Amino acid sequence: MGFRCGIVGLPNVGKSTLFNALTETAAAQAANYPFCTIEPNVGNVAVPDPRLQQLAAIAHSAKVIETQLGFVDIAGLVRGASKGEGLGNQFLGNIREVDAVVHVLRCFEDGDVTHVEGKVDPIADAETVETELMLADLESLEKRVPNLAKKAAQGDKEAKAAASVLGQALELLRDGRPARLTEPKDEDERRALAQAQLLTAKPVLYVCNVEEASAAEGNAHSAKVFAKAAAEGAQAVIVSAAIEAEIATMPAEERGDFLAELGLEETGLARVIRAGYALLDLITFFTVGPKEARAWTVSKGAKAPQAAGAIHSDFERGFIRAETIAFADYVALKGEAGAREAGKLRQEGKDYVVQDGDVMLFRFNV
Repeated sequence: MGFRCGIVGLPNVGKSTLFNALTETAAAQAANYPFCTIEPNVGNVAVPDPRLQQLAAIAHSAKVIETQLGFVDIAGLVRGASKGEGLGNQFLGNIREVDAVVHVLRCFEDGDVTHVEGKVDPIADAETVETELMLADLESLEKRVPNLAKKAAQGDKEAKAAASVLGQALELLRDGRPARLTEPKDEDERRALAQAQLLTAKPVLYVCNVEEASAAEGNAHSAKVFAKAAAEGAQAVIVSAAIEAEIATMPAEERGDFLAELGLEETGLARVIRAGYALLDLITFFTVGPKEARAWTVSKGAKAPQAAGAIHSDFERGFIRAETIAFADYVALKGEAGAREAGKLRQEGKDYVVQDGDVMLFRFNV
């Protein structure tokens, strides 16, 4: 199961620099001019989770495999993108394919790096991009909702749910508000909204790209972004893409001291990953044994067969039961044998809702 976050923003805000740092590659060309990213670059990053190392140490696992989160570096949007300006149509299509939007905002002053609008104003930048996404959604729904309403009037149950929830989204967009504020009333409407793939229905994380001196506490620009995020029920994090790019080239053993000198406890990668996980409402479960200790990602609320399916579709199809140990019990009792002896290894069926940190072994028959 793959989850992908699309990195968006105006040109020259630090998107590609951040992408390179996050994936520790030079896959995206970072250059000081618009549209240096022509095709969306895709990179998967390991999700840092200290629990995995603890489990591996207890089980003497030969390999440790982290779960991953995908990032897509999407070229800079400009005013008029919804009408095809710049390379708008192509990039709007790329955004449609991701699960969440990571909106990078320039929160640093630098006369050597040009700004497409001629001034540093992260709130205006955010509104420019969001307006283009809303205009694209508005155009799409104004064509679709009337047709759905006709089908609903003829008794089509699916069309009735879609017409209701997308009609609500259309009204929000006409009021200048994003579709993610839509409130589906049941599962049918939730499914219809998801299937519509509206650009502004996706959850948003604002990344405030600040200068090195502001990496720990932020600055006046980032403070405005955090206020905007709070008002919208969105999330925001502070990152210095320049620092992250430097860290990405360092040996792992030197990174801790470098971060400490800057007053930082962790990398921007860790902050973005954690915020991205929260944004997508994801949790982690583990499989542990002598060959490997591995982390897996599922949506919060997933049941045991779905978790099994994250490993292999045959596991879900032939699911019998899941042998489950809570992370805290596995650690306290020094592994599976101790947990079993203490009665902390549980046999869970198809209706079990997976908890973050569960250590699981699936029994199946295909």
